[in-house]
Amino acid sequence: MGALVGLGRRTVTGMLTTTGRQFVDWSADYRVFGHGRFCVGELFSVPRRAVLENLDSEEPFVAMMDDTLIRKKGRKVSGTSWRRDPLGPPFCTNFIWGQRFLQVSAALPEGPGAARARAIPIDLAHCPSPRKPRKNASSEDWALYKLAQKQTNISRKGAERLWHLRNELDQDNAERKLLMVADGGFTNGTVLKSMPPRTEFIGRLRKDAKLYSLPGDEAPRRGRKRAYGDRLSTPEEMRRNKSIPWQKVRAHAAGEMREFQVKSIGPVRWRSAGGGHDLRLVIIRPLGYRLTKQSPLNYRNPAYLICTDPNLPLEKVLQSYIWRWEIEVNFRDEKTLLGIGQAQVRTEKAVEFVPALLVAAYAMLLVAGHRVYKTGDKVFPKPKWRKKTPNSRMTTEQLIGLTRIELWSEDMGLDNISSFVSQVDQPQKPEKIGRHLPAAILYATG
Repeated sequence: MGALVGLGRRTVTGMLTTTGRQFVDWSADYRVFGHGRFCVGELFSVPRRAVLENLDSEEPFVAMMDDTLIRKKGRKVSGTSWRRDPLGPPFCTNFIWGQRFLQVSAALPEGPGAARARAIPIDLAHCPSPRKPRKNASSEDWALYKLAQKQTNISRKGAERLWHLRNELDQDNAERKLLMVADGGFTNGTVLKSMPPRTEFIGRLRKDAKLYSLPGDEAPRRGRKRAYGDRLSTPEEMRRNKSIPWQKVRAHAAGEMREFQVKSIGPVRWRSAGGGHDLRLVIIRPLGYRLTKQSPLNYRNPAYLICTDPNLPLEKVLQSYIWRWEIEVNFRDEKTLLGIGQAQVRTEKAVEFVPALLVAAYAMLLVAGHRVYKTGDKVFPKPKWRKKTPNSRMTTEQLIGLTRIELWSEDMGLDNISSFVSQVDQPQKPEKIGRHLPAAILYATG
């Protein structure tokens, strides 16, 4: 609770102060994280099972996987190193000092079929890089370093977390299909060649990827049977090929149902996925948009997707990939609202367990909000500058504000939660500054 409703920085002492433990011995609380005295998997099992309970029996378990960087300043913090800044300008490569985490979120749809979904974090793994030895280090040290580099590769970590999720679902007696969606950083042979059973993968593909057709019937000959047929055009060439027709597919995106034009080519084969796997290539036509009503029509970049299940409905492939954006929303909320990475800890276990606790609390908050509140209406009065149109769903800021209301309204003497502030027009230039503690606290994140 201190991690969710705290008003200051999300440090360990900040969470202790929020829960009223600032005058007791704090060493035990630090040992909880420094010695790893709780099971991270048990924490994330709660939101994972909650997502399973909300899915239909025939719906696949759709999950999204991506890595993120958390900025740090201390040079002695465990697991920190110089990394490329993904938010840097395209004309210059910037580097930041920070930690790398790999997160897996599950899609919690609001309805059957093509519908909006919210990403619920169900796994968080710290993925540090090994320390590079000195130039005059021994050959054994360099050999161990190169081996550790392969073991800590982010794609290999992604494959490990994919197997971990499949095993967790099997332990939950969920024999349903697992559908993993990821960006181009995980669409490679390391992940595709080590897929667990009853698991399919949807990932973004390069526009110049080398694809092949299935091998045709040929006369018996000596040697190994062919795994690849003739070389096909690149995905970019297929997009420009007018002989391949566009198909119209509807999916929920950006708050409403939209119509997309896609091309589906398959089955095809790709050497990075292995010769025995039939794949489907899906090309999404770029969407047009205008910055203003008078501005010219602009176009976004096309998307090239690869799916390991050629028989998966095209609507499901498109909608699952659109849901992948929700994990980016998770990263924004975790860094800006929950302050992940603000805790001043530096030991190996503490830097892993503190963010895991914050993300697990955030996941449980999202699940509770999905169960109780379908929209963001009538939670508490909106400020005057906000639009009066109803919110399509509860935002994270509203859920945190509502949690503060339920915890602190009685202590602040608020009998009627829905009207704790006066909505009567007041003079624009009052003579004195009034005291508005409830509004300052409950609107802190709005």
